[in-house]
Amino acid sequence: MKIKDRIALYFTLISTAMLLAVLCVIYFTFMRFLKADFFERLTDRTMVTAKLYLEADEISRDAVSKVRHQYLQKLNSEVIRIYDGKDRATFIGDSAQYWTKETIEKVRKLGRLQYTDGERQVVGIYYRDNQGDFVILVSANDQGSHNRLAKLLKIMIVVFVFISVILLLLSRWIAEKMLKPLNRFMQEVQQIGSGNMEARVAVTHNKDEINLIAQSFNHLMEELEHAFILQKTFVANASHELRTPITRMMMRAELALVKERATTDYQQALAETVEDAEKMDHIITGLLALAKMDLELINSQLSPIDLDTLLDKISQDWKNQKQLNFIVQKNIKQKEALILANAVLLQIALDNVIANAFKFSQGQEVKALLSDKGGSFQIYISDKGPGIPLAQQVEIFKPFYSKAKTMGFEGEGMGLYMAQKIIDLFKGSIEISQQTGTGCTFIITLPRINPVLISI
Repeated sequence: MKIKDRIALYFTLISTAMLLAVLCVIYFTFMRFLKADFFERLTDRTMVTAKLYLEADEISRDAVSKVRHQYLQKLNSEVIRIYDGKDRATFIGDSAQYWTKETIEKVRKLGRLQYTDGERQVVGIYYRDNQGDFVILVSANDQGSHNRLAKLLKIMIVVFVFISVILLLLSRWIAEKMLKPLNRFMQEVQQIGSGNMEARVAVTHNKDEINLIAQSFNHLMEELEHAFILQKTFVANASHELRTPITRMMMRAELALVKERATTDYQQALAETVEDAEKMDHIITGLLALAKMDLELINSQLSPIDLDTLLDKISQDWKNQKQLNFIVQKNIKQKEALILANAVLLQIALDNVIANAFKFSQGQEVKALLSDKGGSFQIYISDKGPGIPLAQQVEIFKPFYSKAKTMGFEGEGMGLYMAQKIIDLFKGSIEISQQTGTGCTFIITLPRINPVLISI
C-alpha cells in the first residue's frame, strides 16, 4: 500500500472513530435525558393524582376522573394505582392489584421510588393525607421517546456514512498534496545518473522532513560526485602527466639499446631516466595529495613558493619538452613573489591552464604576466585562440565539460576543473577576463606571504 493510501486510511479511521465516539455520546446522553424527562413527567403524574383524588374531598370520584381525562394527556399504556394502608387499590375505580405488596412496601419505606420495568418506566411516591397514608404508583411506556431515538439513530448512521466518505476523499486529497514534494523528489532522483552527477534535487525554504531528506540527499550526492570526480581526475591527470616522462624514458632506453655506446652515454641516459623517474614520483605524490585533500583526509603540505622561479621553470619545461613558446613577463616590486602552496600541485594547475591555451590556439605563442597587487599576486595567461563565448565561461570550470572534441582536439574536460580545484586549496581564485577581440586571458590570483615571517 502506498504511503498516501496509508495516510488517508489512518486519518479516516481516526477521524471516523472520533466521530463515532461523539455520536455515541450524543445518542446516549439524549437517551438518558429523555428517560429522566419521562421520569419527571411520571412524578408530576403522581403528584397531580394525589391532588385530584386525595385532597379534592368535596368533589365526587366520577367528577375527578372526568377532569383528569379532560385536562391530562393520557400516556402510552398508562397505569395508575392508589394503595391505602392495607395495600388495597382505591379511589380511581380500578381495584385490581397491579403491583406486588413488596413494591408497595418498598415505596412506603423509601418515600419515593423510580425504576425501569422492561420498556415501561415506573414512579411511586408515599403520600400522607388526612384520610390516611397512601402509595401512588404510575407506570407508562415512553413510546414517543423510543420513536425519537430511532429517528435520531437513523440520522446519525446516515451522517456517519456521509462524513466517513467525505473524510476518506478529503484525506486522500490532503495526503496527495502533502506528498507532492516527495513525488517530485523521487522524479528528480530518477533522473540522476552517472552522466549527470552534478545534478541536485530542488530544496525549498520549508523546514519539513521532505526538505531535510532533499538536503541530505544533495549532501550525499556532493560526496559521491567528489568521489566520482576524484576517480576520473586521478586517471585523467595520471595519464596526462605521466605520459610524457614515460615516453621519454622508453625512447631513451630504446636508443641506448640500439647499439653499444660509451660508458658516459649510458651514465647520461640513466641520469636522465632517474630525473624523469623522480619527476614521475613528484607527480604521483602531488596527485595522491590532491586526492587526499578532496577526501578531506589530510591537509596539503604547503610551503613558501616563489612564483617567479616557478614560472621560469614551467616556461623552460614547455620549451624543452614540447618545443612550445611560453613567454613569462614580470611586473613585481620585490625580488621574490612568495606564496604558500604545494609546488607540484601548483605546477599541475598552471600546466593545465597553459595546455588549454596552447590547445585552442593551435600551438601559437602563449604569454604569462606576473603582477604584484599588494596583498596578492596575479598571473595573466593569454593565448591567441578563438576565445570563450560568454555563455560557456560559467561552464568551463565544471568537471568533464569540454568543447575540445567538437573542435577536433583531444580532451576530457578535467584540466580547468583540476586547476580551479588546486587554486581553491591555496585560497586563490581563477577567472576569465573580459575579452577584447580574439584570444582569451585567464587571471589566477594567489595570496602573498610576508618574507619576514618566513625568515622568523
